Amino acid sequence: MAAPPLAPAGLPGGMLDVVPITVLTDSYKASHFLQYPDPTKMVAYGEFRCGFDRDEEDTRLVWYGIRYIIDHYVARRWTMEDVERADAFYSTHNAGGSPYPFPRDLFAKIVTQHGGHFPVKIQALREGTPVHAHVPVYQITAEGEFAPLCTYLETLLTMAWYPTTVATLSRRARDAIAAAFEDSVEGGAASPLLASRLHDFGFRGCTSVEQSVIGGCAHLLNFEGTDTMSAAYYAQARGAPLFGLSPFHLNGGRPVASSIPATEHSVMTAWPNEAAAISNMVEKFGTGVFACVMDSYDYAAALAEVAAGGYMVLRPDSGDPVEVVLMALRAADSVFGSTVNSKGFKELKGVGVIQGDGINLATIKDILSAVLAEGYSAANVAFGMGGGLLQKVNRDTMSFATKLCHMALRGGGARDVMKHPKTDSSKISLPGVLAVKRVGDVPTVFPADSGEVAPGEDLLEVVYDCGPVPGRSWDDFASVRARLASEWDALPRTADVISGPLRDKIAAVVAAGQGAAAGGRKAGAAAGGG
Repeated sequence: MAAPPLAPAGLPGGMLDVVPITVLTDSYKASHFLQYPDPTKMVAYGEFRCGFDRDEEDTRLVWYGIRYIIDHYVARRWTMEDVERADAFYSTHNAGGSPYPFPRDLFAKIVTQHGGHFPVKIQALREGTPVHAHVPVYQITAEGEFAPLCTYLETLLTMAWYPTTVATLSRRARDAIAAAFEDSVEGGAASPLLASRLHDFGFRGCTSVEQSVIGGCAHLLNFEGTDTMSAAYYAQARGAPLFGLSPFHLNGGRPVASSIPATEHSVMTAWPNEAAAISNMVEKFGTGVFACVMDSYDYAAALAEVAAGGYMVLRPDSGDPVEVVLMALRAADSVFGSTVNSKGFKELKGVGVIQGDGINLATIKDILSAVLAEGYSAANVAFGMGGGLLQKVNRDTMSFATKLCHMALRGGGARDVMKHPKTDSSKISLPGVLAVKRVGDVPTVFPADSGEVAPGEDLLEVVYDCGPVPGRSWDDFASVRARLASEWDALPRTADVISGPLRDKIAAVVAAGQGAAAGGRKAGAAAGGG
């Protein structure tokens, strides 16, 4: 029997064999090649237009996820079969079952003249780079006859909003926990315990395996705890193709993430009572760390009947998150006892608490505030976040958008363009080819032609240039983690990221646009008067 064909690296089960890469965009993108004024060059860029959840007091974000998109989709070679399948699809896609306009000839040339690689250049910030809202995170350039396809890949590239938003949420949670550690834990935020305080419980709440990998890895930039093994495996495998068969090494045996044995309600209720279930856990795992969910019956009574062993983590689960954590701390304290650390807070002996129900950024802060007010150290408490981490975010959480910023026309001349709606100033975009340069610790946006950004200073590096960039390699996961750790705290919570030269360009483009609009109105009035 012949071996089955290998699934392409990218989607599970050979999904790209079902949905060709030629249609991995929005319908209207396919018709845009007919709508531009005969360009020979077009440039567009992507930015987050606000801080997490529109926070104006902290507009920092963690850029992450472009590698996955480039490796699994953009760098994939197109084939004539992809083009033919797209042709068949578009033949009835227009309203009324009629043919939809799409650039079939250009698609065919991608295969026959460009080796199947989409002919654009993509620049991007290095993954794990903290920046403020309004700093371009990538820039796309398309030239020649392919210029009208500049934003065809926008739909795919825009999906970087998801891992960036999850990484930013996870980082903000780390900041909140670190603040409580500074107040109540010996060693403060430098304590090695901090890295395990937020655990990813989100796999089962994801819409797909791929989402669990992308979002789960984003969380692991900030913490080491996860039950989303798909992400832990992928990160530890150094980003080998998720569904391909490429050889890889599991990071030389060095883990990227870890977890512990833990019960679920089915385990607890399989025993006559919680005390019996806990005793079994002590017997099987009592030389290490393990966790028990504790709301099946009456865990306060169960704890009183159990002998200690190893380090037991209690998961209260049901009920008001603040109240059940405090109840668990008190019950554990009464049974196992505690000591008082040098900062005057109680630390339980051989036991801790993890709350995994109803956890989000707000409840984390509420629980920590209540725990410290009760006199317990934040070291006693960890959190498990599921849907709140990997599901309850969307593209509007940090308002991600890709916008055209520059074009050159076949008839001559070039224009810097921008969106400038009178009805919503938050959606103003930036004009011209852009560059990002550090001014102090702050990545700041400049016009690329300003003369202010020397060679090697632009943080927007070429990650794809009409195909994979020869000799270029991505940073490994440890390096991305280290970059984030070293640069996040150095970045002020807010900053003016628009350089003087760019402000001048914005003013000039706005003035030119207003003048053109006024001229158009006068011409229209004159024509009407005639």
